[in-house]
Amino acid sequence: MKKGGRGGASTKTGLIFEKDTDLSDEINKYKDFKALNNEVFYKEKKIAILCKQHKIYSILCQKLNVNWRNILSQRLLPDEAIFFNKEKRCVIIEKKYQTGSGSVEEKLQTCEFKLYQYKRLLEPSGVSVELIYVLNKSWFNNS
Repeated sequence: MKKGGRGGASTKTGLIFEKDTDLSDEINKYKDFKALNNEVFYKEKKIAILCKQHKIYSILCQKLNVNWRNILSQRLLPDEAIFFNKEKRCVIIEKKYQTGSGSVEEKLQTCEFKLYQYKRLLEPSGVSVELIYVLNKSWFNNS
């Protein structure tokens, strides 16, 4: 969000926050784990698929043979998602950065709807879905 509450779409703070909280970078910090080219490996064995925004459709829905157009009226674009093939589990990650009161606080109220939509998209293929929000603590820790 841009200070003063205007022009949020043109601000770069959210994009910087998304880059600073990149899941691939975090995975690569751990011994025996490697995130490379939308795949996650543990001791050289592929254990998960990473998808950012449109890639949930071009990679994950294609792999699961899901035609999103038959399920959703428009695409949902998660900041990140990780799909664990063995468990048939997908964790959707939404990242929200805020410096003052405003729209991000309101967007958090839609979490149930987003989870419902992602479940509608993936559960027919036997995939369980979880939704996680990553929030910047400088704002959301304030009382």
